[in-house]
Amino acid sequence: MRLAIRHTTTYHFERPVVHAIQRLRLTPKSTQGQEIVSWDMIFTNAAKQIEYEDQHRNMTTLIAVEAGAEEVTVACSGTVDTHDHAGVIGRHSGHLPLWSFRSQTPLTRPGTGMRAFARELRKEGGAPLDMLHTLSARIREIVAYQTGVTGVTTSAEEAWTMSQGVCQDHAHIFIGIARALDIPARYVSGYLMMNDRIDQEATHAWAEAHVEHLGWVGFDISNGISPDQRYVRLATGRDYRDAAPITGVSIGTTTRELSVAVAVEQRQVQNQ
Repeated sequence: MRLAIRHTTTYHFERPVVHAIQRLRLTPKSTQGQEIVSWDMIFTNAAKQIEYEDQHRNMTTLIAVEAGAEEVTVACSGTVDTHDHAGVIGRHSGHLPLWSFRSQTPLTRPGTGMRAFARELRKEGGAPLDMLHTLSARIREIVAYQTGVTGVTTSAEEAWTMSQGVCQDHAHIFIGIARALDIPARYVSGYLMMNDRIDQEATHAWAEAHVEHLGWVGFDISNGISPDQRYVRLATGRDYRDAAPITGVSIGTTTRELSVAVAVEQRQVQNQ
């Protein structure tokens, strides 16, 4: 499937910027299941400084905001060819060792509730892949998808306790419990082509767990499936902070308003 993607992020600042740097993880990964046909990034009131591959092999771009700017726009667009591998990405190839994905972070660390659930799941037993599918399904049953109740700093245990959250929270809960079961797990940010609309208000997020003989396998907890050809992987990491599409530091001002517009649609492939 060929997917056409447009992703625009606009920052409005309280006062003119004195100095600001933003880190962008907005270039899709070239990996099993997807090939990048074309990809462009255009900046308004900012300039690219450097590009590099981070420890998770995410293509990372640093941009500097122009002094005096009151608004910055980052506009990405491109096409990606995708294939359905039932969510299987395969062998681990990042710069970090696989064992590093067994250790918790502040965003994934289980509290009393998640630890109790992990113990119940362990008692039920079963093959690791079956256990992970069960975990994904039960998180979806227990933690209702609800916007506006959590944020980027909400931990997995906090969302679990509220029984509400969004795709980021579902992914963090899955990762935290998988790690409690001694299964390596990681966070994925990316795009999803929706069946009922083209325009969206945000990127998507899901999780991957490492299963013996298969490698990394994806689980979209919020939608109850493993990623297929409608998904495009942007970045991976130990949690949201490692894979966030945009992070940054500004001096002399704060962000007053942030707007995001995402569009994902299928395109026909022209026969050569």
